[in-house]
Amino acid sequence: MSAVQSAITTAEQQHRIYKAFDWVVIPIVILVITGAFHIHAMLTMGDWDFWIDWKDRRWWVTVTPIALIFFPAALHYLLWTNFRLPFGATLSCSVLLIGEWANRTANFVGWAYFPLNMVVPAEIIPMALCLDAILLISRSLTITGIIGSMVWGVIFYPSNWALIAPFHVPVEYNGVMMSVADLIGYNYVRTGTPEYIRIIEEGTLRTFGEDVTPVSAFFAGFVSVFMYFIWLGVGAWFAKTTWAKRI
Repeated sequence: MSAVQSAITTAEQQHRIYKAFDWVVIPIVILVITGAFHIHAMLTMGDWDFWIDWKDRRWWVTVTPIALIFFPAALHYLLWTNFRLPFGATLSCSVLLIGEWANRTANFVGWAYFPLNMVVPAEIIPMALCLDAILLISRSLTITGIIGSMVWGVIFYPSNWALIAPFHVPVEYNGVMMSVADLIGYNYVRTGTPEYIRIIEEGTLRTFGEDVTPVSAFFAGFVSVFMYFIWLGVGAWFAKTTWAKRI
């Protein structure tokens, strides 16, 4: 009996150690995802999502959804295939926004004295919820990649309209017609390079006339479909690595 009790005690101790190990690993993994996703976002979409005067109706609508679907797709594979958890997109986008708000509030508002509404990040939680909901309903990564990724790109601009609409109001400043966002950008100079002193809304992406935002949104959704499946492959590769198997 003593040997049996000793084995039971050992098993209970091992179970407690494994639970304690989980509480150590999970926060570390979340911090790693936050940092990696934040670095990826800054390197790919960068200024298009950083400054309010760069949040235009053309390039920002196109670049941001395509750049942000990478990590949600990889986490979809990891969490859905291994644990049947359909919240990879919401998890990755939530930790990204936490990192974005911490960075912009502390660094660019607290240290550089930019106004918060000039550096506010895009709203991406509605896109993530739709992507996860389609995965939950369809229970298929293929359907999620085709339908969910298209929805991801299409609803990006409507999700952010309430945020950016006040800054698209036209104003006249020294005889020049510009938006409120452009006026903010002109009064808070960041650097002297040409891309920062031009009016973003007067870019060259006017092939379709004035109503290019729907075209840009559908194009972003179309490319997001391909990016989703590519990064599903990245998630599948990562799941086979020794480090992931140990977790």
